[in-house]
Amino acid sequence: MSEIEKHPLTLTVNGKKVQRFVEPRTLLIHFLREELSLTGPHIGCETSHCGACTIEMNGMSVKSCTMFAVQANGAEITTIEGMAAADGTLSALQEGFRQMHGLQCGYCTPGMILRAHVLLKENPDPTEAEIRAGIAGNLCRCTGYQNIVKAIQYAAAKLAGRDFQEAAE
Repeated sequence: MSEIEKHPLTLTVNGKKVQRFVEPRTLLIHFLREELSLTGPHIGCETSHCGACTIEMNGMSVKSCTMFAVQANGAEITTIEGMAAADGTLSALQEGFRQMHGLQCGYCTPGMILRAHVLLKENPDPTEAEIRAGIAGNLCRCTGYQNIVKAIQYAAAKLAGRDFQEAAE
């Protein structure tokens, strides 16, 4: 049996240039977790339905379980590990999830935060309906989404320099 030919791969991941050789069949999620030890993106369904593997690639939300690593050659990627500042200060979204109790088991949280990160870049002041539509491709089996929505609203307000005002329920 012949050895599988490996292909060169150059990426920028969380601001750092990475160069490796990978088999063409290596999924991006496996590359991130196994080659780079970035275990924030989770492996959930491996069919792109759950969104636990969501990352930011070249400014877009990408479900890394359905993409080959070689397809990301030359890309700029951000995972949850790259969201906090170098000094450990949480991003507005991470702070929002913490303050608004936007997580329970935490399995969906990294992908949810990365999807919300791109959503807020696309729409800095989304309505509740726009947030719900924007995160529809990321499933949470624990929270019921209400506190996730509040966490994203909190982050949007903070990024805009406003105080977060919870809507009266």
